[in-house]
This record gives sequence, structure tokens and C-alpha cells, in this order.
Amino acid sequence: MRLFVKARGFVRNLFSSPRVEMDLDEEVHAHLELLTEENIRAGMPTAEARRAARIELGGIEQVKEQVREERLGNWLHSVLSDCRYGLRQLRKNPGSTAVMVFTLALAIGATTAIFSVVYGVLLRPLPYTDANRIMAVFEVNSNGGWSHLADPNFDDFRDQNRSFQAIAKYNQNIVSVSGVSQPSRTMVGGVSPDFLKIFGVQPILGRDFSASDAKKGAARTVLVSYGYWRQYLGSSPDLSQAHLKIDGAVYSVIGVLPDGFRFPADVDLWLPADLDGENPSRTSHNYYAVGRLRDGVTVEQANRDISAIARRIHDTSSEQGDYLLKDGIVLPLQDSITGKARPALLVLLGAVGFLLLVACANVANLLLAQASVRERELAIRSALGAARGRLIRQFLTEAFLLSLVGGGLGVIGAFWGVAALVGLAPQNLPRLDSVSINIPVLVFAFLLSTAVAAGLGAFTAARATSGDLRKGLEEGGRGQAGSQSSQRVGRAIVAAQIAITLVLVVGAGLLGRSLMKVLEVNPGFRVDKIVTMDVSLPWVEDPKAKASQAIFFANLIERLKRIPGVGRVGATSGLPMDGGLPNGMFLLMTQNELPKTADGFGALLQQKERLGTADFCVATDEYFQALGIPLIRGRVFDERDGTDAPHVAVISESLARDKWPNQDPIGHTIEFGNMDGDPRLLTIVGIVGDIHDYGLDAPPRPTAYVNLFQRPRAAITVTMLSDADTRLVTSSARGILQDLDPEIPAKFRTFSQVYSASLGSRRFNVILTGFFGVVALLLATAGVFGVMAYSVSRRTREIGVRVALGAGSGDVLRMILSQGLRTIFVGVAIGIAGSLALTRTVESLLFGVTATDPLTFGGVTVLLVGAALLASFIPARRATKVDPMVALRYE
Repeated sequence: MRLFVKARGFVRNLFSSPRVEMDLDEEVHAHLELLTEENIRAGMPTAEARRAARIELGGIEQVKEQVREERLGNWLHSVLSDCRYGLRQLRKNPGSTAVMVFTLALAIGATTAIFSVVYGVLLRPLPYTDANRIMAVFEVNSNGGWSHLADPNFDDFRDQNRSFQAIAKYNQNIVSVSGVSQPSRTMVGGVSPDFLKIFGVQPILGRDFSASDAKKGAARTVLVSYGYWRQYLGSSPDLSQAHLKIDGAVYSVIGVLPDGFRFPADVDLWLPADLDGENPSRTSHNYYAVGRLRDGVTVEQANRDISAIARRIHDTSSEQGDYLLKDGIVLPLQDSITGKARPALLVLLGAVGFLLLVACANVANLLLAQASVRERELAIRSALGAARGRLIRQFLTEAFLLSLVGGGLGVIGAFWGVAALVGLAPQNLPRLDSVSINIPVLVFAFLLSTAVAAGLGAFTAARATSGDLRKGLEEGGRGQAGSQSSQRVGRAIVAAQIAITLVLVVGAGLLGRSLMKVLEVNPGFRVDKIVTMDVSLPWVEDPKAKASQAIFFANLIERLKRIPGVGRVGATSGLPMDGGLPNGMFLLMTQNELPKTADGFGALLQQKERLGTADFCVATDEYFQALGIPLIRGRVFDERDGTDAPHVAVISESLARDKWPNQDPIGHTIEFGNMDGDPRLLTIVGIVGDIHDYGLDAPPRPTAYVNLFQRPRAAITVTMLSDADTRLVTSSARGILQDLDPEIPAKFRTFSQVYSASLGSRRFNVILTGFFGVVALLLATAGVFGVMAYSVSRRTREIGVRVALGAGSGDVLRMILSQGLRTIFVGVAIGIAGSLALTRTVESLLFGVTATDPLTFGGVTVLLVGAALLASFIPARRATKVDPMVALRYE
């Protein structure tokens, strides 16, 4: 009860301020009357007794302040009082307040949105138990590049390592799936038995794979994702009757994985990896590998362990060549997923950080200008006994009010910003589904707002309360010395703004020029008017089954040509800019040299001059014509190249130049059977132009094209050159495919979409850095204008005196502009030096330009100086219009 009474009294003290103040005033006056009566009784006259009592008491207001400071809860009263006063001050200048709040909201919102992406992609832990213990394992080839694992190499890593609790292999592929509500093209992962144990995941329904499920010839089983189970299996708890037809084979569903588990990315179905047996070659790199470290084992120890096994394989293997591993490497799984995205995202985070600095500099200048106007107020408060700490606290409070309002609006804006970023982000950016405004992001936004408030408040307070404030009351309170000092600080802030803006805009300019250079590259193929259709038949090994698939594709292509508006119809195993092609080694040989045994091939592989490396692509004749890939020499495939005819190949110009320099490769024969299992020789019949298969910024790769109807492939992409409406073409093509086989789904795209997606990363970087650069440029220009306008307003009397003494408009204009030019050139000089140092961080993102590109530096410098000069000229021009009589009368 006593505690409740105290609490009620505390609350009453907090929220009954007028009554408490009235009681305090009565108490102090009563005390003063007692002292006065004592002095009168001591023989003093009444007036002298009252004066002595006031002196002894020390001043009524000072006594009240001391009592307030001792009173419980006074700190909250003081804070509320500061907040109320701060709000009044901000309300007195609604224009400046709105600009400051908007500037902070824009900067904090943009920073929060970018941090959301960085956190979701790079920093957010993977959603698995002890995710930091999950590692990715790669082979390292002779060139130092990382590659997938070959089956025998994985087996050795798994059996000989001493660092992992478990290690598993996996791959992923899109296949046709039927046997459910509707056929679909679904991402399927092939995994070894310990795969789920590594992630600490168990099926929520059914069971995991057992060792017997992965043996060659075992009954076919499949695990499904939670989403697939809901969408295609109707959420049925009884899996005994659930069967899927995957790639032509029937699989029994044995388990449903938890909601949210999708590894590898976008996989919905998981199959045992080795149902058809392992590939015995140590140079066929078909699998990724992932493992969980044993307790107490570090990444470095695991690296040494795997590296030792890899080197031992290399030294003892009978297989040789560039495709045999030379070493092994282990790194955290999260780093392997996000490694390629890290540089670009960190650059964007740095860019938005620069934008935040420019915004804070703008707000600091506005606060400094307001503080200069309040010099007389501060001097009066100091003269009345306010300590410097009390004044500093007031400025801090005002800065916190600004920052919290700006930060709150910024967070609201960040919600839209994150949605826009996710929509704008390239589809190959990993972990996009993890990007959101969540608790860590909100904590970051709050801490950022607090840091901005503390920085702005401390800076403004330090400047506003430096020196002897009481001197501000001298000479009518003009405070010219203080204003001059404030102007110098303001110009220094503007110089810093210009320097930071120049760094940011130079970075945006370099990325923009890189994008323009990329777009200038001739891709080597047509982009417009191409409709693509992805089709997957079941994977088969039997030659007769392959021949029937070739007939199926021939019929499909022939019928697609009859669609109104469709011209050329081709097919390929790998569309340019859509993930790349498999590559491998081929052998130069003649029919007479074709060995009868595998040992004979081994002997030929020792002859380095016979070996070549190329990408392997299956295509039809009209594929080249539909995409406009030029024929350089010879011919492409035609009716002579039937199933029973000698197999032929068309090679790219770069392959002809690399492997047959100064000679004609047409008529030469090569063996490329390691790519599709067909050892028959390929006779080169033509040379076609190079294409940029891996992106416009990647050089063309040597490529060998084989005929689809001689070397059938189960999964192809049909390319249709058409002037007709895309929707009509896709609708007709889907009907034709369903008529041929209703269980085979198709995916349709335009080639323009594929081409545009290949530029997504560069476009994403350019748009964001360009936006930050433009905003920073506007803020810097506004900063120059604000400082110059403030300087002119503070120097109105001086300008009036100069004009009265005979100074002309040109003299005044030059005086004001020279002041602005000095600030601008100092900022530009610092900015150029900073840009030369910092733009090297974006060097890996550039194409066709250097990090010190003089054209970019020169153009950005001219743009920034021009904008800053315009911002200086307007207030300078206004200064020439000052009427000396009005200026002197005003002062």
C-alpha cells in the first residue's frame, strides 16, 4: 500500500506540473518572509531586511531551480520541457524543419533499405542448426579455379577425411514431372544419403532416404518440399499412394520436408543420386559437395585435410589433364552461396553511406544557421545562469526530435524501398526471399537514427556554445564574430559535401560507362523477335530410345514452322546467356587412329598437341539462322547429315583460331564422346561466328556444335523467329506440344527477356548508384546555395557599406563568387583525391573503363562545379541588388 501511495505521488509530481510549481513558489516566498521577519527583529529597517533576506536566499528563481534538480522525477520534467521547447523551435521554422526531416528520412530510408538487402543476402544466418558449421567443398583445377566434384573424388573425400561429421554430394536440374494434378517443369535435386543430416533436417511426414535407397537399381523414391506437397499432392497425409513420374520413371513419395527448406535453391523434389551407378571418371565434374564439421574442427583444419586428400588423388591418379583436380578447398556454405554478390552489395552499402553523410552535412548546415540566429537567445539564457551543459542538452534534444521523426518516416519509406529493390534486383541474386524489414533491420534503423541525432546534436551544440556566450549581448547583440566563425564551419561542411558527392557520382559514372560499354558489344546473335520454348524429355541411354526422341523433336519443329507468322524454327541444348554450356576435352584424330580400347584413348591423351578444350552444344541448322549467327566458312547442318551419315560438327571462329591457327579446320575430325557418350568421330564442316554465351562482358568461348538429329539430347530449347504476337505463338506452340505428348510441359520466354536478365546485375548497380549520386548532387547543390544565401544575409550590412563607399555590382558579385569558388575547389580537390583512392574498390565491377577513367572524372567534375557555381551565383546576384540605405537602416 505504501509503495502504491509513493507511486501515485510520483505520477502526480510528474503530470501535475502547474500545481507543483505553485506550491514551490509559495514555499520559497514563505521562506523569504521568514528571513525578512528575522532581520526585522534584529533591528533592520523593512526594506533593508527584505534586501538582505533576498541576498541570503540567493535569488528566488535560482532556489527554485535547485529544488527542481533535487526533486524525484525532475529529469523527466526537464526532458519533457526540452522536447516542448524543441518542438516550438522547430515549429518556428517550418520550411527548414520540413527540409531537414525529408532529407533525413530519405537518407535513413535508403540506408535501411540497402542494409535490408545486405543483411538478408550476406549477413543473415542460414536457417539451419549451427549453420556456421556447414561447409561447401570444391575441387581446385590446374588454373586455380573451383569446380564441381567427380564421383570418385567425392568418395575419397567422404571416406578419408577426419574433419566432417558427414559429407554429401548434390546436383540440381529441371525435369518434366507428371502423375499429379498437372504436368510441370520442376527443379529436382539428386543427393547422397547423408544430405539431410548435414542440415539437421528431418521430414515432417514420412521418412528420410536410407542407404539402401541410394544403391544402384534400388526402388525409386523421392522426397518432396512442403509447398509441392500442398500444391500437387493435396496435403494428403497418406503417402503410400503418392507416385510421381519423373524423367519418364515412376518414383514413390516417401517423405515431406519442412516448410521453408529449399536447398539447393528452388528445388522441390529430392532423389537419390546414384540409382544408375557412379561415373568412374575423375575428370567428370557433376556434383557439388556439402559437409558438417566435427565439433572443435576449424575451417582451416578442414581445408588442410581436404587439400591433402586432393593432392594425393592428383599424384596417384592414372587420369591426367587440365580437368583432373590439383587441390581441394573448404569454405562456409554461406560464403559459397553469396560470394559473387558480395562485392556489388558492399559497394552499394558504401554508396548509400556516402549519401547519408551528404544528407547529415546538409542538415548540420541548416542547424548551424539556426543556431547562429539564436546567438542572442543563448547569451541571455547563459547570463540568467544556464550552464553550458544545459544548453548542449537542448540542442541534443532538438536533434533527436528531428532524427527520430526522420528515422520513423525513413523506416516507413524503407518498406516500399525494399519491395522496389527486390523487384529491381537481378534474379540470380541469392537469398532474395530472405530480404525483408525485420527486427535486426529495425534495430539498425533505430541505432542509425540515434547515431545521426547524437552526431548532429553534439556538433551543433559544440559550435553554438563555444566561446563566451555573454559577449553576444555586446554591441546590440549582432554577434558578428560568432557568425563569421559559423560561416567558416558551414563552408567547411559544404566542401566536405562536395568531396563526398564527387566520389559517389564518379563511382556512378564509372558503372554507367561500364554498362554503356557492355551494351556496345555485339553479342553475335539476334535478340528481338525470338520466342523460346524449353522442352524436356526423359533421360535415356538406349540408342533406339534416343533415335525416337530425335524423331519427336523433328516432328515438333516441323509443326511449329506451320504457325502463322513463324519463320525459322531451331533448337539448342543451351540458349546463350542462360546458364552456359558444358565443356570438356576433345581429341584430334582420324578414323584410322580410332582406338579399339579405352587404354588406347589413354595413350592418345598423353599427346598434348592432340588435345583441345571447348564448350559442347547440340543444335539444329535453323538455330543459327533464327538467331542470326553468321556462317564464316563451310556450311551448317543440312539433309545430308542424317542419323546414319557420318557425324559432323560446326565450330566457332575462336575455336578455329585457337586450335587450327594458319590452317583450315574444315575436313578435320575430332572425338568428343566424353560429353555425350558417343565415341563416333565428328567431321568439321563449317565455322560460325563467335557468340557471347556467358554475358556481354565475358569473352566468347570456343564452342563445338553437333547436330541434334545425330546426337539427340533429352532437354532442348526451341527458338522461333516470329513477327506474330508472342501470346498467339506461345498458345499455338503449347497446343502442338500437348497434342504430341500431353505429359510434357513447356516453359516459354522471349529471348529479349533472357538477354535483359543477363544485364540485370549491372543495371541494378547503375540504377542504385546513379540514384544515390543524383540525390547527393542535389543535396550538395542545395548545401552550397544555403551557405551562400546565409552568408549574404549575414553580410547585408557589410555589402551595404561597400556599395555606399562606391563598390559596383561587379565587385560585389566577384567577392561573393570568389568565396564560393574557394569552397567548391577545395571540395573538388579533396573529392578527386578520394575518388582516385576509393574507386579501385569497384574495379572488379567495371568493363571497358579503368577505375581512373579521365573522361568520367572530367565530366563529373565539370558537372559538379557547374551545379555548385549556379547555386553560388543566385545568392551572389541577389547581393548585388542590396540597397545600401535599406541595409544600413535595417542594422
